[in-house]
Amino acid sequence: MSNIVYFDLETQKSAEEVGGWNKIRDMRMSVGVTFSTARGTYQIYPESRVNDLIEELRRADRVVGFNILRFDYEVLAGHSPFFDRSQIPTLDMLVELQKTLPHRLSLDSIATATLGIEKTSDGMQAIRWFREGKLIEIAEYCCYDVKITKLVHEYGHTQHHLIFKDRFGNTRKIPVSW
Repeated sequence: MSNIVYFDLETQKSAEEVGGWNKIRDMRMSVGVTFSTARGTYQIYPESRVNDLIEELRRADRVVGFNILRFDYEVLAGHSPFFDRSQIPTLDMLVELQKTLPHRLSLDSIATATLGIEKTSDGMQAIRWFREGKLIEIAEYCCYDVKITKLVHEYGHTQHHLIFKDRFGNTRKIPVSW
């Protein structure tokens, strides 16, 4: 049985606070969450356990996420000089979608159109929660994002397409092959 690990993380700081999107490594992880198909459970990682999170990603047969190559992996690289994304077999659903579409889609827009479910919050709220010491709220939000990522991936895998609304409000299907 292969081990697919669904993954998402939240940060301590915004892009604005660290001097722009070219300094993602400086944003620091507040909480990371995985769901392992081999384990069948979620795992929550506070910043103090970031190395354990990286090790779980390295052991996975495949890591699945949304914008993880450009964002989440960059945040992890800021925690470990030994983090090497090329060692991790990864499916970044955003990267795959951008091969077909000329514009970015959000995970929330895909989940809403495809599954009828919405994210419960956003990254800026997670940063506010971090400042307030509300790590439980961040973990819950991040777990839900991982669940949405998993459901979107599974839908695309079985149905061979995802659904989104274009800028004119029209419902469209985008083929996927993962």
